Amino acid sequence: MNQKIGFVGIGRMGANMARNLKDKGYEISSVNDVNKDAAAELSQELGCEHAETLAQVTESSDIIFTVVTNDKAMRSIYFSESDNLLTNAEGKTFINCATLSPGIQKEVADAAEALGAGVLEGCMASSIPQAREGKLYLMIGGKEEIFNSMKPVLEDMSINLKHIGEIGKAAQVKALVNMVMNINTAGLAEGLGLADALGLDLEMVCDVFSQTGANSRVLETDAEDMIARDHEAWFSAEHAAKDSGIAADIANDAGVKLPLNDATCAQFNKLVTDGKGELDKSGVAELTFKGRHQ
Repeated sequence: MNQKIGFVGIGRMGANMARNLKDKGYEISSVNDVNKDAAAELSQELGCEHAETLAQVTESSDIIFTVVTNDKAMRSIYFSESDNLLTNAEGKTFINCATLSPGIQKEVADAAEALGAGVLEGCMASSIPQAREGKLYLMIGGKEEIFNSMKPVLEDMSINLKHIGEIGKAAQVKALVNMVMNINTAGLAEGLGLADALGLDLEMVCDVFSQTGANSRVLETDAEDMIARDHEAWFSAEHAAKDSGIAADIANDAGVKLPLNDATCAQFNKLVTDGKGELDKSGVAELTFKGRHQ
């Protein structure tokens, strides 16, 4: 626990990961975010430095967790000419936790390793409460020796920890997880939308679904919100669109067609273009229930 830990990207996932580690006795050295007010507030809460620059995070930390939005943001924090995390990075370990393309994960790892730093993917298949409670499901990509050295801190963040393989492989598996989840979400929205149009009792339909082949984790997490139109974002439609797009790109590179994923991606992209990307992924039901979509 004598290793100092920095965070770049302290949205609801990153901030709660930091809070969990602080509670478990780790020293949080610094936090950084494009939202400077949020970073200043969290730094005060955790009693750590609000790093105004990315280089400060690397300087003050032994382990740096990053939780950023997309490939563009990832490239910015590692490769920006004016300020980046790779400044004096020798001996540091970077653990990148966002859902990103395998390509950017490899690009970052190659650059960091050339400077004598270690890198892991820490792909997460959980949500905000699990981040706060240290009960994430973590899929790790990277060299086994780095994984083993980071195991104590990763175990304090997770209830389930799996080493997937080399850098890029965890990103591939995470893309598959989110692809299937998004397809299930869009399918459930269509099923409930049709049931509603037929005048069926939706509570009864959900009960039938739960006892048949229509059952899914998404039924447990999203059905009630779809019916009640409660789309407070736990996993946003914008992120669903991005992640389905990552899966599409991976499939294209592999020469595989994914018609269901393509249709699902189009649905979530429709929400984004309609200005509803900040809704939870359950918001896809706004496109499938009669009378909801103009």
